[in-house]
Amino acid sequence: MKKQQGFTLIELMIVIAIIAILAAIALPQYQNYVAKSQVTAGLAELSPGKTQYETLLNEGKGTTLTTADAVGLQATSTTNRCSAITVLAPDATTGAQTNALSCTLAGSPRIVGKKITWARDTNGVWTCSTDIATADKAKFAPATCQ
Repeated sequence: MKKQQGFTLIELMIVIAIIAILAAIALPQYQNYVAKSQVTAGLAELSPGKTQYETLLNEGKGTTLTTADAVGLQATSTTNRCSAITVLAPDATTGAQTNALSCTLAGSPRIVGKKITWARDTNGVWTCSTDIATADKAKFAPATCQ
């Protein structure tokens, strides 16, 4: 008679339990990674508009800064990380605008509908901010938007 080969039921159950534990740890980490990459992609999509914003402002055309097209960005797109991009003209006397460029994020349920905003102060310094919940900022927001 041949000797039987293979795994016992208990050995298979142990392997399945180990795989389940690893999956329980890995999946939430992966979801956080995806959400953070989508926030970073949204910021990267929005950032080129700062250059055109400054150019138009320095040319005295600050009042034309009312659409995404004015700064060379697409207002909406199904392929972008920003479901909507808004642009607000700077203050006529100071040049400041707290919501100069704003991106409404699309993608992961953890960040969908949240906004990333570039603000311009009177000295021309740009500051990034986001309305992602304080508890999630460290997980999802880039270091420049904390």
